[in-house]
Amino acid sequence: MLLYASQRLVLSVVIVMVAVSILTLMLHVVPGDPAVMILGPRATPELIEQTREAMGLDKPLPVQIITFFGNILRGDLGQDVFTGRAVSQIVFEQLPYTLILITVSILWAAVLGIALGCYSALRRNTWLDTLTGVISVGTISIPAFVMALYSVLVFAVWLRWLPAIGAGEGFWDGVTHLILPSFAIGVSWVGYVARIVRASMLEVMGQPHVRMARAYGLPDRWITRSHILKIAVQPAVTLIGTGVAHLFSAAVFVEVIFARPGIGALIVQAVNERNYPIVLGAVLVTTGIIVLATLISDLVIAWLDPRQREDM
Repeated sequence: MLLYASQRLVLSVVIVMVAVSILTLMLHVVPGDPAVMILGPRATPELIEQTREAMGLDKPLPVQIITFFGNILRGDLGQDVFTGRAVSQIVFEQLPYTLILITVSILWAAVLGIALGCYSALRRNTWLDTLTGVISVGTISIPAFVMALYSVLVFAVWLRWLPAIGAGEGFWDGVTHLILPSFAIGVSWVGYVARIVRASMLEVMGQPHVRMARAYGLPDRWITRSHILKIAVQPAVTLIGTGVAHLFSAAVFVEVIFARPGIGALIVQAVNERNYPIVLGAVLVTTGIIVLATLISDLVIAWLDPRQREDM
């Protein structure tokens, strides 16, 4: 288990390095000079060149990448080109808003999706199973930004039940401001989780050890909880772990639509301003979180399934 975790950790570091290197290359392909964006169109060529040298943009691209990773090892993500503040400070000020949004979204979606998928498998070919399937397909097909727009229109504009702008002040105000954004992100995941749990449970329910447990007269609830559900939720755990990247991408649109602070809105603003240090620092942090979430999901599955622990 320890060897497996170490191997995955090394692979995670490599993935982060490759992702940041590709992003650096893509940023240089985007039209627009950051120095001109900062100084304005009336800046002299000499001042533009000095600014490029101060930002390190006058160096070859491989040197810029190596310099960036060298600064990371010292805990330095660079400085904001507009305010001069540390990039790490700016990123970690916005990151908690996005993490809270994503965590709440996936928690309620996972709980509801697992419950619906489990009950649908136990009552297969009934009206509830059919209804669950229709709802799952319907929610999966709706993008997060479309759900965000309609939730604002219905619950904030027409009904005036919930606020739609900002993150709120204080605990309860923050909770009410979190309902609509978390709903917009998590609603499609109810369908994903429900369908995958249902399919997995139906497969596990037909396995020999489950039939043998029933032949011995063990209670159905105990069999479901101890022998079926524990194995059936593993694909859902994998889906959630690998889906963190999708959640971050959905959070970008949702944060912009709801005018919420967060890492997604920060990246959008930084890209528009050609603020390279902010973009690189924010993407580095989010990539690390995505890779870490995938690693944790793999370890959780290994913990749930003794057969995988033996293979490690």
